[in-house]
Amino acid sequence: MYRLTSRAAVNLLTFSSLMCFLLILSAKTSEAKNSEDIRCKCICPPYKDIAGQIYNQNVSLKDCNCLHVVEPMPVEGKDVEAYCLRCECKYEERSSGTIKGTIIAYLSILGLLLLYMVYLTLLEPILKRRLFGHSQLIQSDDDVGDQQPFANAHNVLSRSRSGSNMLNKVEHAQQRWKRQVQEQRKSVFDRHVVLS
Repeated sequence: MYRLTSRAAVNLLTFSSLMCFLLILSAKTSEAKNSEDIRCKCICPPYKDIAGQIYNQNVSLKDCNCLHVVEPMPVEGKDVEAYCLRCECKYEERSSGTIKGTIIAYLSILGLLLLYMVYLTLLEPILKRRLFGHSQLIQSDDDVGDQQPFANAHNVLSRSRSGSNMLNKVEHAQQRWKRQVQEQRKSVFDRHVVLS
């Protein structure tokens, strides 16, 4: 049962990685730039009685100057040159395809982590009950309440060594860690003793 679910998780991860790669590849193959991907931004400070402003226009690099970007021109005549000399214009370019690909990859990873969390919280206890039976779960719950947290450590280690399956080893280490955490919680919250 565990092999089937882990295999399904690997297949899901492979599929989502392939989809992310294809989306990024399709975004990169479109060579034409969107008009939102390029712009010229001019920051003009206050001049005489005119307040400072920021102007944005979708123009090419060669047209990125005050005369092409600042519309409507707030001054007239000979003040246009003086006003434009005070403005600082910068050409900005971004790749929306890369941004989209990054966001899709990020959301895919978050989705996979969410699916894994659902698996751990909902499906794993159900699978344990089916595989190991209800009596063993009750017995392991009673072991958590023992006063000696490391009493079963030798048994857990010997069982994990005898089992050739790596999943069993990880499971036993996880159970041992959970017992230790439970004992520390008891010590701190119930007995008000801090372990050092």
